[in-house]
Amino acid sequence: MAKIKTKETEVDVFDFIESYVDNEQKKADSLKLIELLRDWSGFDPKMWGPTIIGFGSYHYQYASGHEGDAPMLGFSPRKAQFSLYVYSKTKKSDQLLKELGKFKMGKACIYVKRLSDINIEALKGLCDESIAYLNVHHECACRSY
Repeated sequence: MAKIKTKETEVDVFDFIESYVDNEQKKADSLKLIELLRDWSGFDPKMWGPTIIGFGSYHYQYASGHEGDAPMLGFSPRKAQFSLYVYSKTKKSDQLLKELGKFKMGKACIYVKRLSDINIEALKGLCDESIAYLNVHHECACRSY
């Protein structure tokens, strides 16, 4: 079975941003995302793997038997754009995506260049919906939320 690479680490989130993010606007957006996701999740930021900033956690297990833990909400300030890990496939989430603004969709993440390109209220709705989904479908830290 493949080894899980995305685990919570002891790396300081703010040290990571300072050393990894080389664009001042992306740094400012990263700090704003930390503030928002902390408020919306109720959890402090933690590093997951080398480049993901996560908030809270949940446990997953696939039919194949593969299982592990992942952040409830998270993002990565990648070089080209932010990867937002705030999406759960629900009808409400799909409706909120229509209100989000300028983004691209991956399999499980949303890519945005800058926060000014998106509707923050729609992002909050996506985060709330994702937490609600995880609460129902997974063993989740959000149950104490």
